[in-house]
Amino acid sequence: MKRIIPRPVARGFSLLVTLFVILVLGALAAFALRIGAMQTQSVDFDLLNAQARAAAASGIEYGANQALRAMSCPAPPTTFNLGAAGLQGFSVTVTCSPSMHTVSGTSYESYALTATAQRGLYGSPDFVQATETRNVNKAPP
Repeated sequence: MKRIIPRPVARGFSLLVTLFVILVLGALAAFALRIGAMQTQSVDFDLLNAQARAAAASGIEYGANQALRAMSCPAPPTTFNLGAAGLQGFSVTVTCSPSMHTVSGTSYESYALTATAQRGLYGSPDFVQATETRNVNKAPP
């Protein structure tokens, strides 16, 4: 007669391992998605910052052109909206402050320009602002 040896019964152990693996893989997937979303937001914000700096530089060029052509600062700050490709939606405010200087008996006026470019409303995710300053003059050589 054959003797039957009972096998040890392992019930539920493989189920626990499977659940643990599923949970770990789910957590890794959620982490990867979050990192990917953060990198996308970072790249978008870097692009907006670069656009804001370019818009502020455009405002400086506009202010320098106006000041040097008229040889005086426009009285009120000038605000305008940009329509160039890549800079649409930016509002630029240019201010100018004149000051007199004398070099070797020759007087000339210098203009301190400040341009602030802004897009979006403060507190919103797409808000960005950049400011540039520059001094321009027509000093004798």
